[in-house]
Amino acid sequence: MKKTTFIEAITEALYEEMERDERVFLIGEDIGIYGGVFKATKGLLDKFGPERVIDSPISEVYIVGGSVGAAMVGMKPVPEIQFADFITPAMDQLIQQAAKMRYRTGGQWTCPLTVRVCCGGDVGGGLYHSQINEQWFFSQPGLIVVMPSTAYDAKGLLKSAIRGDDPVIYFEHKRLYRWIKEDLPEDDFTVPIGKAAVRKEGSDLTIVSYGLMLHRSLQAAENMEKNGISAEVIDMRTLRPWDMETIMESVKKTSHALLIQEGSRTGGVMAEISASITEKVFDYLDAPVTRLCGLDVPAIPFAPPMEHFFLPNSDKIVSAATKLMEY
Repeated sequence: MKKTTFIEAITEALYEEMERDERVFLIGEDIGIYGGVFKATKGLLDKFGPERVIDSPISEVYIVGGSVGAAMVGMKPVPEIQFADFITPAMDQLIQQAAKMRYRTGGQWTCPLTVRVCCGGDVGGGLYHSQINEQWFFSQPGLIVVMPSTAYDAKGLLKSAIRGDDPVIYFEHKRLYRWIKEDLPEDDFTVPIGKAAVRKEGSDLTIVSYGLMLHRSLQAAENMEKNGISAEVIDMRTLRPWDMETIMESVKKTSHALLIQEGSRTGGVMAEISASITEKVFDYLDAPVTRLCGLDVPAIPFAPPMEHFFLPNSDKIVSAATKLMEY
């Protein structure tokens, strides 16, 4: 076991998968000589060379479009989108090509690529370096969408994604890169895609979250214990396909559901989770399903006070949970 940061876990996963499978290659802006803007690919160029660690032009169309083509002929590309804010030029390749390849060919072709996407706020990045847009892909059949919250999952889910045969959008929250540390086993391991994790057991209230909001939820749950509220905290880990069974069983036990997401409220991941809870386990509920989300504004503000006003935090979660329990 060794203490590993979230971003070091990503680097280790890339290194190990490139060493294990010569078909795996990386492509993205500044990922080679510079080692990536956050240093996620540091040292990989020296180990694997410029044909497998490719510094690309500033063109997301090229990065993802070329990766789709490479995946179709047997390679295992891992393209990097430097910031989620700039993924829109590649939407055609992701939605119209990668997501539909297996379906449109009746399973004769697959598109095994893993798109690493740096995302998220609480870093003072402003409107073009703080976006978290997982809901754009969550709604698309044919794509797998994951967002790890721990160093262990960052490594294990990335390895599972690379080894699979389907296109994966792998979201990395930049606020977690050097904040989250964990003892990781030195032996090879993976984390299954599609399985949530119960991070804290409780009996009064179910909190569902992912990414940075998982840690805000755990902080809130600790504070709630002082007021006699026992919260169960679930980390979705995989957003599509999401683990309905784990969430429903928890809500049936607690009869209260509080759903937390960083992104804007309308059309978000938690809107779908809320609808599903209402459809599946309505008779178990003692109060309406409640969502706590980012605000419905065009982007996360730059000024720190406004960014904090936009984002859910532990105090807001405690307040929402208390109100829910008083219903």
